[in-house]
Amino acid sequence: MASKTERKAIDKVFILLGGMATLVLLGASVLGYVGYKFATSEVKNELSAQKVYFPPKGSPALDPAEFPTLQQYAGQLVDNGPKAKAYANDFIAVHLQKVAGGKTYAEVSTLALQNPTDQKLQQQKATLFQGETLRGLLLGDGYAYWTFGMMALYASVGTLAAAVVMAILVLLGLRHLRQLR
Repeated sequence: MASKTERKAIDKVFILLGGMATLVLLGASVLGYVGYKFATSEVKNELSAQKVYFPPKGSPALDPAEFPTLQQYAGQLVDNGPKAKAYANDFIAVHLQKVAGGKTYAEVSTLALQNPTDQKLQQQKATLFQGETLRGLLLGDGYAYWTFGMMALYASVGTLAAAVVMAILVLLGLRHLRQLR
């Protein structure tokens, strides 16, 4: 069994380590929150600057039968990750399926190279290229970075909770140390 002096020394070491862990966790929480704010505000600013809007409610371009998942966004600006994903996957992708009978840009491009005088293929190739490029930008630069930002927020909240728990343990250790006097 440890003596009172040894127990005090052990408590002091654990209090010191716990205090340092609390500070590290608080620092990680702040960094996570800064990462969240940076990622989501950059995505919001960049998407907003493009001024891409969902068609308005009741518009033939947003037929509820064809676009049931997009009705909640009718008329709204594409300004965050979930909206960018919805616009890319549920609006642009649906339109691209109609351009060349469901063929991809790569398939149409190969056909267009074999038939350079076929204007219809050349137009389909250009349309698919532009559509897939916009889809990729919305998904990569919009949705993906927004998701990274949200993960940083969740990590920030988790490390803040851990810091609070650690601070409580440090306070309990200090109380125990005082009781040993």
